[in-house]
Amino acid sequence: MAWRNRGRAVLDDTIPLMCVFEGIDKKEHVDYFIKVQRGAKPEDSWQVVHRYSDFAALHSILESSGIELPLPPKKVFGNMDSTFIAERQQGLQSYLHFILANPLLSRHISVKKFLDPVKYSENFQEQAMQHVAMFLRSVPNWEIVEPLPDIGWRLRKSYFLIKPTDPSKKDVRHILTWQHPHIYPTGFATFTEHGVIVVRNFLPDGTLRDYLCKAKPKLNQLKKYGNPKARNTLAIPQVQIYGKQILETLKFLHDKGYPYGHLHTGNIVLEGNICKLLDIENGLLGIPSIHRNRYVPYKKIQDKESEDVYCFAHVLYEMTFGEPLKMSTISQLPPTCPNDLRTILESILKDEPLTKKGLPSVTELLESPFFSSVNLPPSEKPIFKIPSKIKESIRMAKEKAEQRLKEDQKFLRQFRRVSKAHAHHMSEEEKKKRKKSAKKSQKSDSARPVSPTGPPPSSPTPVSRTQAPAAPTPSAPPPPQAPTAPPPPATQQPARSTPPPSSQGRGALLSSISSFKKGGLKKAVTVDKSKPKLQ
Repeated sequence: MAWRNRGRAVLDDTIPLMCVFEGIDKKEHVDYFIKVQRGAKPEDSWQVVHRYSDFAALHSILESSGIELPLPPKKVFGNMDSTFIAERQQGLQSYLHFILANPLLSRHISVKKFLDPVKYSENFQEQAMQHVAMFLRSVPNWEIVEPLPDIGWRLRKSYFLIKPTDPSKKDVRHILTWQHPHIYPTGFATFTEHGVIVVRNFLPDGTLRDYLCKAKPKLNQLKKYGNPKARNTLAIPQVQIYGKQILETLKFLHDKGYPYGHLHTGNIVLEGNICKLLDIENGLLGIPSIHRNRYVPYKKIQDKESEDVYCFAHVLYEMTFGEPLKMSTISQLPPTCPNDLRTILESILKDEPLTKKGLPSVTELLESPFFSSVNLPPSEKPIFKIPSKIKESIRMAKEKAEQRLKEDQKFLRQFRRVSKAHAHHMSEEEKKKRKKSAKKSQKSDSARPVSPTGPPPSSPTPVSRTQAPAAPTPSAPPPPQAPTAPPPPATQQPARSTPPPSSQGRGALLSSISSFKKGGLKKAVTVDKSKPKLQ
């Protein structure tokens, strides 16, 4: 049984978090101030304060994954030394960067609470237990056996092992009437104002991811998928069979106009030579895909069909090599990869198809030599009837999801352009160029005072030319003094001949007269001494 919390506010848990240390505060202990940002929006940032013991507590949770984490060691004596604190701060910064670079660790609830304690203050497992218990009181068909905490990657999805109290009672809904040989059936599905409840049969062998990691389905996800001691891989014929079954199922859903977008090995069940997809209801709930933050930057993925193709390539890679692809794209594949499979993976996971050429369609993948050579046995005819009202709701949900994807891509492109321009402006090369240009401008400014500073060079030049013929003889003494005589008339002549200065003076005089206030004058006392004095 799965419970999905709808939440009060829409928060995409798949958006990656970034952090940087901003400073410290030394008291009896050392507080580290960390700036955290969600996604590419600078305004969506906040500050958290942690001490070393908080990092140690986080480490104790994450180390169950078996991944070697670079936490700086604890120190009892000398831990308040400034040099040691600076070194520890750098070590803790590297520690957080390592965690956030690992998809499994960065999605874990303990990391989310550590970096965003406000948005992740709720206990999702306890809330789910309360809502499920209340729901089962009104529908007494099942009873809870035990909770299965943290077995999946979704933070707001909780699992419970239940058993039926009266198997004869059934509640049939539209989604339960959908039957497909490669879609795992749902036993019960409903929703409340708080979330969605889905009941399925327990899978003792788990999912395809559990098979690849040789893990038991009830274990904690960190223990199951963090660093498995051994891994399984599928033979190439099995990859071809399962791959074609998945493609046929995706084509069926696309033809029906039903959005999926949640294909990964954790949503695939193996039953012999047949694979089945799980959680097809996710396309209607508006929840983000596990690979969303990976394909948002690529402009050639703008609809649910291309999302499924991209996710299918990740499934194909994981089935072939036994471990998930840690990057969004591939630079090179192992030499043991068959050529036909290599062609398919490179046509989807290379930078060129994601940014320029575009991804192949599901039909094109089915026609490729790697899958067209596989003949699937006949299967039951699928039943997938959707009422017209629900069809319209599904279409609107699909359009809204695709519109949101395009808006996120547009914002990310704008942010990257601004960031690239800022980085270019602040690069060392650009700084050197600006310094050189500043030095050149200073040199040119220092060279300018050699020219005359008083009048413009055009005014003394004609005067010197007009005074030169006035000399009676070349040897006469007046000529050397001739250039010094003209400057006074040259400076006075523009004042007499050019009207703008005089007009400005008259305007200033008139404004001064008009603004004159008699009351502003000081009072004066007149002492009249003109009268004759009589002695």
